[in-house]
Amino acid sequence: MGLMRITVLVSGRGSNLAALIAASRAPDFKGAVTHVVSSRAGVGALRMADDNAIATSIVDAGAFARRDAFDAAITAAVNASEPDLVVLAGFMRVLADDFVQRHATRLLNIHPSLLPAYPGLSTHKRALADGARVHGCTVHFVTPAVDTGPIVAQAAVPVRPDDDEATLAARVLAEEHRLLPTVVRWFCAGDVALEHGRVRRSEGAQREGALRFPPIGAT
Repeated sequence: MGLMRITVLVSGRGSNLAALIAASRAPDFKGAVTHVVSSRAGVGALRMADDNAIATSIVDAGAFARRDAFDAAITAAVNASEPDLVVLAGFMRVLADDFVQRHATRLLNIHPSLLPAYPGLSTHKRALADGARVHGCTVHFVTPAVDTGPIVAQAAVPVRPDDDEATLAARVLAEEHRLLPTVVRWFCAGDVALEHGRVRRSEGAQREGALRFPPIGAT
């Protein structure tokens, strides 16, 4: 059986894309990033894809007068890439319901909070404003309702008394770079799947997740 084809949707610098590409070089990783689709031109993620000889498509949201035209272009670009898995890695657009439903069991997103806390934008600012003591990131399957899909795994970080948005964001981002490649590796190996709306994890994935991403304060 060949490697799973992974299409990554991006909008910015591509640090999670870089982590995923690096992880995919491991001999036991059963997937490969074969296409990158960006909602913005000229971003770092596109340069990173080019540097790694990965095919790219630009579907610039600003070039479309109507939302449905943008949705159709994203759908066409992803369909043309023939993915086994679609990963949203800093993709700052809401996908159309029909796109989500088409790819429902093979569509993962990385979100910079411990969902269901702080869906949407400005997660670090909101966590600090609330006086949260723990923050983190989540990988989940995507559903039509934003940031509400079934959770696969999470990584937590402490919120320190002297944190500002930048320092907290950096600590969370470091965990994103560990969490996303791990979950994608599980998916490609068949250790994680979405079945009847619920996440199925193999015993190996459950054990590894507990070891690599223990809750704050766990021993």
